[in-house]
Amino acid sequence: MATAPLEQTRPDDQFADPMEQLLAACRARRAEFGERQQISADVVELMKRAGVYRACVAKSLGGDEVSPATFLRMIERIAQADGSAGWVASFGVSATYLGSLPLASLQEMYANGPDVVFSGMIFPPQPATPVGNALEVSGRWSWGSGSTGADYIGVGIKVEGDPSTGGLPLVAVMPAHKAQIVRNWNVIGLKGTGSHDVVADKVLVPREWTFVRGSKSNLDGALFRYPAMALAAQVLAVVALGVGRAAIEELMDYALGRTSITGAPTLANRPNVQTDLARAEATLRSARAFFYETTEEAFAALERGDELTPKQVALLRLGASHAARAGSDVASAVYRMSGTTGIFEGHPVAHYMHDAMIVPQHAFLADGTFESAGKVFFGLTPPPGFP
Repeated sequence: MATAPLEQTRPDDQFADPMEQLLAACRARRAEFGERQQISADVVELMKRAGVYRACVAKSLGGDEVSPATFLRMIERIAQADGSAGWVASFGVSATYLGSLPLASLQEMYANGPDVVFSGMIFPPQPATPVGNALEVSGRWSWGSGSTGADYIGVGIKVEGDPSTGGLPLVAVMPAHKAQIVRNWNVIGLKGTGSHDVVADKVLVPREWTFVRGSKSNLDGALFRYPAMALAAQVLAVVALGVGRAAIEELMDYALGRTSITGAPTLANRPNVQTDLARAEATLRSARAFFYETTEEAFAALERGDELTPKQVALLRLGASHAARAGSDVASAVYRMSGTTGIFEGHPVAHYMHDAMIVPQHAFLADGTFESAGKVFFGLTPPPGFP
């Protein structure tokens, strides 16, 4: 049975801190998100109130324009409450790479305020046909995370014979109501992200609403010079750190009290659990320290007006991939430590394990990113698109 919406269970919510209200909703309603295969609409509104979607919007457009580390810590907190909610909230980062749109388009997008929700899916890029100063866009795209709550949707397109993109796909941005969501998200973890397919049928998108993701921003400030693809990987990786932390805290909550039907000591009094918990804590904290250290060093360099070296950007990507694996490994370790407790349907430990193990499967965080980072460190040429 789905949990009742938050406003029905806590009538004094209007007086609560918006972030705390959001976190409470995510903790209480994670089963509902999975059942509905999306983050409920009122919780997306709570994300807006908590500043998730204005965080990375330029101050000139009414946003908060926070540092990358500030935004990442925000997403980490939400992911600790629920991994799917953290994943969907992470797309508040879209405001950084949307800066590649012309200023007039951005001003129109944020004309009614900075709390705009964007969902983008690039692959597979679909052919688009020029029609005057617009492009006719049709096709079907997968991995539409957060599309059910989006105000705007961006899809990957390619225009035959267009030399202006350097062979890279364009992102065509359209109001969400012009696209159709095909509800087909059927997975073992992060079920609430609602990463359904999206279909467009002959939607005319003006050229000024298209851009190459990762291209130079039209906005000023260090945030908009931060490497877009690296930040896109980081906001996903930090979800695993949040879920890994949630798994450890869950084990700590019940390990002292759980007894075994065989008469064995409580979990907290078993040497193997004590050892494995200590290792998990060290693994998570080490990965987190590396993750935020590289983030803060890179942003400080940009604030000084420096350009980042390929090695600095590769470190951002490496820190993200490492964090994703560390969070996943920790959640799996907690599952093993929990014994039979974690095998039951709906138990938080199983939920955390399934959510965390999805994160490093993402292409931005896949095993190949380690090889690519190593190539950069040796001064060799990495594959296209990295770092």
